Amino acid sequence: MSSALLADVVTAAHLAVVVFLLVMLFAVPVGGVCRWRWVRNPALRMTHLAIMGYIVFNAARGELCCLTHWEMDLRRAAGQASGEDYSFVGRLLHDILFVDVDQSVLHWIYAGVGLLVLAGLFLVPPHRRAGEAGLVGKLSG
Repeated sequence: MSSALLADVVTAAHLAVVVFLLVMLFAVPVGGVCRWRWVRNPALRMTHLAIMGYIVFNAARGELCCLTHWEMDLRRAAGQASGEDYSFVGRLLHDILFVDVDQSVLHWIYAGVGLLVLAGLFLVPPHRRAGEAGLVGKLSG
């Protein structure tokens, strides 16, 4: 498999991780109110927390995500100096994933999202015993 194709695959996986994080960010509170049992799955919630924790930790250090570094290394190996050299799919995925925002703004956004994920653990706690509800469950009924 070529470096360019691998870079596209890494970018697609990176985008899938971002989609997972965002879907979970909204699904947890909605699922708490709607009593969706799957949003209380401990493995799912700890995975969500761990990925977000990694992102916040890297942002605090001023580092980029390992997937970003991996993609950049693969693109360099493929001789792709700019987005114009990427495949159509690679360029599309890259443009969706990487927004033109100052990195310091993104770091604050990551910190805020990290706090929301932590708050979700208390409002809609994972794997509670039957009959016990988190704060959202108590407020909704």
